[in-house]
Amino acid sequence: MKKYLIIFLAFFALSACNKQQEMALKSADKDYILKVANENFENKKWTDALALYERLSNLVAGTDDAPNVVYNSAYANYYDKNYKLAGHQFKNFAVTFPQDKRAEDASYMSALCYYEGSMDYNLDQTSTELAINEMQNFLNSYPNSEKSKNINELIDELTYKLEFKAYENARQYYKMADFKAASTAFENVLGDFPSTKLRTKIYDYILRSKYELAVNSIYDLKKDRLEEATTFAKQVEREMPNTEISKTAVELRSKLQKEKENFAEVEKKVEARKKEMAEKQKEAEAELNAEKDQRDAEKKAHKMKKDSANLATPAPAATFKIQK
Repeated sequence: MKKYLIIFLAFFALSACNKQQEMALKSADKDYILKVANENFENKKWTDALALYERLSNLVAGTDDAPNVVYNSAYANYYDKNYKLAGHQFKNFAVTFPQDKRAEDASYMSALCYYEGSMDYNLDQTSTELAINEMQNFLNSYPNSEKSKNINELIDELTYKLEFKAYENARQYYKMADFKAASTAFENVLGDFPSTKLRTKIYDYILRSKYELAVNSIYDLKKDRLEEATTFAKQVEREMPNTEISKTAVELRSKLQKEKENFAEVEKKVEARKKEMAEKQKEAEAELNAEKDQRDAEKKAHKMKKDSANLATPAPAATFKIQK
């Protein structure tokens, strides 16, 4: 019997609440609507509270109740996981009511909403960049806030997400064996995030990318790329001594040295071949020039002979027609 009584009371209370919600939605009494909306908020009935707060937005405009309605609406949306809308409402509260003692909290919650709306690293990171900007705005507005430490930690977390996305994009180039693009992409990650926690892994990929690019390069680019890869290997050894990546750098630098020696031999043969070809070309050109000079001399001699013959031959005598 007690069990049924509890069920009945719960059903009755639910029916009463539903009836009260319906009455508030139909009512034009601002105070009554606000009373029911606040009760819903306190009872964590976010959807019902939001429906009534939305009705109140115009009714309380310019009154002392306006800040509470905006503030509670923002929190209701936050708890209902409508982070984008909640963030907009919190920001609106902080801007509209800067003298309110809750302005700092609203500004903080606005930043937190943008944080909650940040997408996974493998998706578009526009929301993450917006969140970092919003959090930085909070720090600029409230530099001495007790919440600053938490905000800085969240900024670090979101910044790492951007770092990791850039890192993963660069890794895709490496996986596709596009070592030139991989090396450039990893160097861009270091340039964009100089304090990155991924520096060791990035150095490792750059080192391997430059090595692969050098040993598999075409002749005209190979010498410079071998030198570039060797220089970077020395940089890794200098900046990260007594580490696994330093050992890798030593190993690859040794291979690069052998590759440079082999290339030097090839370069000698190529240069010798170029010199031989240049000499042969020079000889061929000299032969062609000699033949051309001989033809020109023959033509000139023939012309002179012809001109001399023309001078030695007398002009034909004039002939006159005798008229009858």
